[in-house]
Amino acid sequence: MSGNSERGSRGDEGGRRARPPGGGERLADRADSRLGLYRIGRSQLRKVYPDHWSFMFGEICLYSFVILVLTGVFLTLYFQPTASEVVYNGSYTPLKGILVSGAYRSTVHISMDVRGGLLIRQIHHWAALVFVAGMVCHMMRVFFTGAFRKPRELNWLFGWTLLMLAILTGLTGYSLPDDLLSGTGLKFAEGAILSIPVIGTYVSMFLFGGEFPGDDFIARLYPVHILLLPGIMLGLVVLHLILVFHHKHTQFAGPGRTEKNVIGSPFMPVYMAKAGGFFFLVFGVLAVMGAAATINPVWLFGPYRTDLVTTGAQPDWYLGFSEGLIRVMPGWEINAWGHTLVLGVFIPFMLFPLVMTFMAVYPFAEAWITGDRREHHIAERPRNRPTRTGLGVAWLSLYGVLLVGGGNDIVATRLHLSINAITWSVRIGFFVVPALAFAVTRRICVGLQRRDHAKALHGRETGTIKRLPHGEFIEVHEPLAPAELYRLTAHEQPRPYELGPAVDENGVARRFTPAQRVRARLAKAMFGPGTYVPKATADEYRALHSGWHESERVD
Repeated sequence: MSGNSERGSRGDEGGRRARPPGGGERLADRADSRLGLYRIGRSQLRKVYPDHWSFMFGEICLYSFVILVLTGVFLTLYFQPTASEVVYNGSYTPLKGILVSGAYRSTVHISMDVRGGLLIRQIHHWAALVFVAGMVCHMMRVFFTGAFRKPRELNWLFGWTLLMLAILTGLTGYSLPDDLLSGTGLKFAEGAILSIPVIGTYVSMFLFGGEFPGDDFIARLYPVHILLLPGIMLGLVVLHLILVFHHKHTQFAGPGRTEKNVIGSPFMPVYMAKAGGFFFLVFGVLAVMGAAATINPVWLFGPYRTDLVTTGAQPDWYLGFSEGLIRVMPGWEINAWGHTLVLGVFIPFMLFPLVMTFMAVYPFAEAWITGDRREHHIAERPRNRPTRTGLGVAWLSLYGVLLVGGGNDIVATRLHLSINAITWSVRIGFFVVPALAFAVTRRICVGLQRRDHAKALHGRETGTIKRLPHGEFIEVHEPLAPAELYRLTAHEQPRPYELGPAVDENGVARRFTPAQRVRARLAKAMFGPGTYVPKATADEYRALHSGWHESERVD
């Protein structure tokens, strides 16, 4: 009996093993046989990502973009993209009976009559500001740490293009409500376009569908804002993330971290859990900002009229750079052959894309100067690249100066200052402040390198004073942990490119091309004497500490 029961139990177990798979398993098998999802998931879902607080800037960009899409879909259900004049008869009493455009009426309707409409509008606007701010911070993190180097140059261009498209998308969305503030901004943009020699008038007529403001502009702007630009941005975001998956994520130097590995948390489930929580945190902060902080109250500005300008009209912060350039530029003009070239608008209008183009090409310029063609997956500390860090700080200081210029009227009224004094201060600061910021930042970076050098050799200061037998007072230093010591000495210090001797071994004068001479001068400026402090070596460390032990034994 026992043998039969044993065979019966084994048969039951065998029967359970032979039971056909369920519907979910069959669906998974079919998907895997056609798409190879199991292999892809096994390799990518366990992909490791390093942990560092600065990496959150990129996540803030991504989550803000998702929130922008979600809130934008809601707003498209109620917005009417038309410039046709209608009589407002909504619930907002001060505007009743006034002729407004259909776009303006629908915007006020969303704000006053649609349940939750004002909250969604303000979340959408705040998310746009945070999106651009997060992108600037993310790109500055990439710039200062050298994370744009090979093989990530293409990803840098994707990020730069996303920044430019985000600025354009913000400008188009800012202009859609057709209120007095957005109309003033459009008039400003139209004046900048008209300053382009020869083709300015044609470009303006093409964009506005005739004389400004035209009747078709909002209808043209609407699909550009909700379809064209977001579609391109979505594609670039996907490509950006694919490249992040393909390339190993940059990580800061530390024990066990090399150019060929990544130390951190796996994508599933640790990183996804953190990312999910951070998404809801970003969404919650934007919801609080949208509920508590009023932004773009179009009902107070009123509808756009070509003969009116709002007092203190200001663009969103990311456009303050361009407006500051135009506001502080002298009103120069050239009149010749019956034509007027408005240099006071055209020069700053062209400076903005030139400055942004410098950001785009910098990774390629640095690679050419250094001649470095290796792959880099270890992020650099900004202090170890003083020239690059100085350039980044100079760019940020230039933006800050021009942002003051873009709001010179607000600064003058709030601080009770002369607007002419502010304008001239910005004009002078345009040339002086970036140069000063570059020099000071570079000097600070070198000083921090000296401190790291001393800390690596002597250890950390403890504040404890010790008296030696012969009467000398010294401060006791605590030896650094091996991990911190490695972090302070793991960076590379490349030698600058040099032209070499002017005469070869045969006594023949060597010829150098202008490109070689420029490269040598730039390399000397970036990596030459005075730009770095030689890092502490193992021989220096052993010699110094062996000397201490010897002196202590003699005493």
